[in-house]
Amino acid sequence: MKRILLLTTGGTIASRQGDQGLAPAIHSDEILRYLDHLGNGYQFAQRDLMDLDSSNIQPEEWRLIARTVYEHLADYDGIIITHGTDTMAYTASALSFMLQNLPKSVVFTGSQLPLEDPHTDALQNLYTAVSAVDEGICGVTVAFNRRIICGTRAVKVSTMGFDAFHSINAPPMAEIYADGMRVYRRSTHELDPTRPIQFDDTLESNVFLLKLIPGTRPEIFDALAAMDYKGIVLEAFGAGGLHYINRDLLDRLEMITGRGIPVVVCSQCLYERSDLSIYEVGQRLLAKGVIPGNDMTTEAAVTKLMWVLGQTRNREEIERYFRRSLAGESTV
Repeated sequence: MKRILLLTTGGTIASRQGDQGLAPAIHSDEILRYLDHLGNGYQFAQRDLMDLDSSNIQPEEWRLIARTVYEHLADYDGIIITHGTDTMAYTASALSFMLQNLPKSVVFTGSQLPLEDPHTDALQNLYTAVSAVDEGICGVTVAFNRRIICGTRAVKVSTMGFDAFHSINAPPMAEIYADGMRVYRRSTHELDPTRPIQFDDTLESNVFLLKLIPGTRPEIFDALAAMDYKGIVLEAFGAGGLHYINRDLLDRLEMITGRGIPVVVCSQCLYERSDLSIYEVGQRLLAKGVIPGNDMTTEAAVTKLMWVLGQTRNREEIERYFRRSLAGESTV
């Protein structure tokens, strides 16, 4: 018999219509009633952590979720976390760094329509999450639209479609077909069975994400430094470009990195990797001391930088962390 803990955080899956629109109102015991017919092969327990629209789930909530998982995982075969879809990729990615070397399933799921809606996708997504536990898929994952996606590779790409999450720059870990679940990888990371779970929820939340547009003013970096941001993720153009004629962003970036503020450069393109070695502008960027984000998603780059800055402020150590894949977030 599989023992599964259901943790709820709110989101669309748990929402009902109110005077001002949809808002979380369905609790974990009600959600479990929809899983009763799965039979005697499962023993479910439940706990309500919060009732929030996922727009309000921030680093403080990530820590609460991670600590709850860490404190209860030994008692269960897996943990399923229901969560709003809008920031689910950030939460799943953050937990992937805070909880490393996981030997069991920690599965995030949610839905595009509330559980009680006659057209809901919630039930299928819950069943997919249960299947991930059944198959023993290890690590933090996202279960959505009959797919299991590594938590650091999941990105929400649709506001209305049921195929809302894609696995970016890596194939899904598993998919459900008419003949059952096809498992391609059983762990998000390289497991070390000789070591325990590595739990560390220390985060530096003062990290800023800056998406460049043509004409971005260099003074934005002065403002970020004045606001005491400790790290920046820069979404550059294409494989890693930015302007330095008329408005010279390179000199300001040199100022930022010279102050010890790490800058991780990713691409605004959803698919494939950034590569700062291809073009002259990328080479100039590298010369200013930025850290390549390679093929990481924006969500993974942001949460990894938060977690890494929670471990160290040493420039060389930060770069070493970003040259390694800690939780399946990059191809190295």
